[in-house]
Amino acid sequence: MQVNPQMKRVIFIVWLLLVPTGLWYTYESYPPHLSGHWVDLLAFLLLTSVVASMPIVINEMFIFLIQWVALATFLRYGLFVEMVFAQVAVIVLLLKLKILRKGQLFRLPLNLIMFFLVSYYSGIIYYALGGQTGPILAEDTHSLWLGILYALLNYLINQIIISFNLYFIYKSKEPYFGKDFFVETITTFITFPIGFVLYILYNQVGLFALLFVGVPFVSLSIIFNLYYSSEKINEYLQKAAEIGHQMAERLQMNDVIDLFIQKLGEMLPVDYAYILEAKEDELILIRRMEAGKELSNDLPALKKNEGISGRSWAKQKAYLYSARFEWQGISTGYIPGDAESILCVPIIRNRRVIGVLLLASRRRRAYEKFQLMIIDILCSYFSVAMENAKHYELTKMQSERCSLTKLYNYRYFENLLNEEFEKMTRFARKALSLIILDIDHFKQVNDTYGHQSGNEILRELASRISELVGGSGTVARYGGEEFVVLLPDSTKIEAYQMAEHIRQSIANRPFILRQSLDYNQQQVMITASIGVATAPEDAEDPLALIRHADRALYVGAKRAGRNRVAEYSSC
Repeated sequence: MQVNPQMKRVIFIVWLLLVPTGLWYTYESYPPHLSGHWVDLLAFLLLTSVVASMPIVINEMFIFLIQWVALATFLRYGLFVEMVFAQVAVIVLLLKLKILRKGQLFRLPLNLIMFFLVSYYSGIIYYALGGQTGPILAEDTHSLWLGILYALLNYLINQIIISFNLYFIYKSKEPYFGKDFFVETITTFITFPIGFVLYILYNQVGLFALLFVGVPFVSLSIIFNLYYSSEKINEYLQKAAEIGHQMAERLQMNDVIDLFIQKLGEMLPVDYAYILEAKEDELILIRRMEAGKELSNDLPALKKNEGISGRSWAKQKAYLYSARFEWQGISTGYIPGDAESILCVPIIRNRRVIGVLLLASRRRRAYEKFQLMIIDILCSYFSVAMENAKHYELTKMQSERCSLTKLYNYRYFENLLNEEFEKMTRFARKALSLIILDIDHFKQVNDTYGHQSGNEILRELASRISELVGGSGTVARYGGEEFVVLLPDSTKIEAYQMAEHIRQSIANRPFILRQSLDYNQQQVMITASIGVATAPEDAEDPLALIRHADRALYVGAKRAGRNRVAEYSSC
């Protein structure tokens, strides 16, 4: 949640005018009696700081369980001491949570103001109703009820101020009475009685009470946080396994990369993501995501030990940086200037680094050490999924493409033709044109210059046709020296014009032979005959379209003298 700069300045001004003056007024109005109790006072301050530094984490929400210590401190030493201790507790907590960074410093005065107001109004109401500092709760029921009232007021005023901050400062639109509210309420009311126990026991046995009550509570907090951390790690491991299975199901490399980036963004605070592939002695950028957008991969390649990624590649080691000053001297400059935290992990397959993953966040200390292990596991899944996808794409390409010309083969063309006719039946296509091309007297080329030279011509011819057709259609090798071009949504006139461009590009430019029989570079002029047919006017099914385009080729072009384009005519 964002807070506008003007509101941040107001918060600092309010704190400056309110808190120091309020503490001085409280000291004058409700002076503490501290003579002879300095050791005990320091012990209470230590307990307050320890408890504040150990918030309990539940579902990524930090539960601040300082109220019970504050209650015992208030009853024993009065309002001023409790207010000072509360201010110290807030500072300790925010330092522990590591949120006092640039742009978030206003949260310190905001929380100091909140705890000051909670302490002040709870305390003066308690005193106004006849409450005293150092009451004997075990013998005075009235004082006990006032202590309970103080605890309730403390909780209620705290909730009122929290709701004010959420809706008027943070402009939150989330419901106030959510899961976080109920968790905090339950834990607060569970721990308040501990404050009464600590106060009563302190009056009986002195400082030993802090050990009898504080040590078990702190120990329980440690155990609970350790348990929650293990649960969190197990949850991440489970997510990593699920993501691994999902990546294994993807058969295209781009799909694997897209899923990998998407899931990383869901698991971690990722503002910038880079995947680099290790090729020979360079790291080549293959995916670049910044602020949720995919950008071009036009950044320069990296060498080993160059930049954070190059170092991770060379050392085969993961790196975690919590703030910009830690890595600024290492980076080569392609990481955006507002990045702070960085997590960089090598992608290893068969004990060899095949790439590097680099994640960055604008937040300081955005990543935890255990997340390195999780990302390392994910990178292992990613490398396996990428290898499987590469094999699948290679196998698919070999089954769908001509190994000589790299064009699609007859099998792929036949399937595509059927699909296009299905689209025509659903009125998703208005027209479908087919061009069939055959090289004139190709056998003479092979007999004169050799089959290797003939293969050179086929490759060059495939390149010229593909360049001319571009994205307007699909080029395939139909067999031998025959090629086909399928043009969706092209009229017969448009297809004829395309065929004529192809014919001229063949007839008007010589083909260079570098592997002729006499080993001398040769220039060869060849021509091609071309037939054109269009559905639905010329054919109502795929076989008819092929047959009619083939008829136009041999009857209209070959028999008419070759090196020409002919369109099918039923007449």
